[in-house]
Amino acid sequence: MARVTVEDCIDKVDNRFELVLLASHRARLISQGAAITVDRDNDKNPVVALREIADEMLSPDDLKEDLIHSLQKHVEVDEPEPDAASLIAGDAIPADAAQVEDEDQPELMTFDRMSEEELLAGIEGLVPPEKSDDY
Repeated sequence: MARVTVEDCIDKVDNRFELVLLASHRARLISQGAAITVDRDNDKNPVVALREIADEMLSPDDLKEDLIHSLQKHVEVDEPEPDAASLIAGDAIPADAAQVEDEDQPELMTFDRMSEEELLAGIEGLVPPEKSDDY
């Protein structure tokens, strides 16, 4: 990289490591087809990115935000989640909107519990279907 270009950028970005991160991110964007804001003058993408930063065509803060956004794999959404512990601990779950009689007072739906012995007894009581000649 051109030493003059790096020295021009130090005024805009104090930390050289951060400058390298921002310029490399911008150079990748340019190689992916982003429009450049300065004349190329037969320079390669990293030098063009440094010249853009030095000429204040791009804000270092905007580049930093874009870099952070590009590195995020999971964007957390601030939505309240149902309390899973209360759903697991309790036998009753609020019914969905189709089964609610009064919208202000939701009806609670209960589920029957079956022990393992009762389940096995029920399975043993099942009779397999008879074979027919159609198959």
